[in-house]
Amino acid sequence: MKRKIKKGDRIKGLSLQVLSFSEVQSLSIAERVKKILNLILGNKIVILHGRLRPEEEARLIEDTMALVDHVKNFKGIELAVIEPNLRSANILVKMRHGIAKKLVGDNSSLTVIGPATIIKEIRRDPKKLELMLS
Repeated sequence: MKRKIKKGDRIKGLSLQVLSFSEVQSLSIAERVKKILNLILGNKIVILHGRLRPEEEARLIEDTMALVDHVKNFKGIELAVIEPNLRSANILVKMRHGIAKKLVGDNSSLTVIGPATIIKEIRRDPKKLELMLS
């Protein structure tokens, strides 16, 4: 018999944390990675408005791998980025997007990062993102 989920019910072990781009914009690479990892170690799925720079992603992966051997029940992270599809956009839209990206950073993207113990798999297609939870 299936139990109906009522308003106010909580799924045990699942918590989402939304970080706005402005909240992490002024942080250094180390501070940004530390903030994200602290949330993930608290069993939260982080939804970041924007995208990490390549050096930040690399640092996040390096720090995660270092923690895997030292933190009990920590198996790593799952990470996915959703970006707007500009392939079919005209040149003016692409130029505006490029200029805005240079001026204020890539905040038109959405990054989802979560602990591998909670997120079993992340599936992306052009119109949606699916999180398979364990």
